[in-house]
Amino acid sequence: MLDLLGSRAVALGDPVPSDDDWYLNLLWLERRKCLLFTHAGTLFSAFVPDVRAAYLRPIGPYAAAVIESELRSEGLPPEALGSLDPAEVQLAKTASRSVLGFMNDIAVHCRYQIAADGGLSACDVALLNHRLRRTLHNRDGYVRPLELVAERLHADG
Repeated sequence: MLDLLGSRAVALGDPVPSDDDWYLNLLWLERRKCLLFTHAGTLFSAFVPDVRAAYLRPIGPYAAAVIESELRSEGLPPEALGSLDPAEVQLAKTASRSVLGFMNDIAVHCRYQIAADGGLSACDVALLNHRLRRTLHNRDGYVRPLELVAERLHADG
């Protein structure tokens, strides 16, 4: 991801790791750049196909818009998983190997679903994202990302 953003032009922050963090991974599918966003605390994910490097400069507004759109697609408020202020977006090295492991598993689900649909151009990305948020993950017991989001909203409300 840093290479795509131009690692010389990107300063890495050193924030304290938090369950409010979002992780971002670059996936190559059918020679096309795709992104996978995953929320550390809930594993709520968003797959975005056909990304151009120019979209990501600066990364803050793009990331906030994608995440807000995906939260809205699930009927959730934009602040459901923390602040989405584009000016507050910081890039940092991976702080959690556990989240990275879940993201690798989610990427496998994406690749499988895209192949089953007949390729990236035939894939219904909205349906893929819908399914990702309802996939069971073994995180101290089997849970779905949307269940963790609901727990979080209930605890905050």
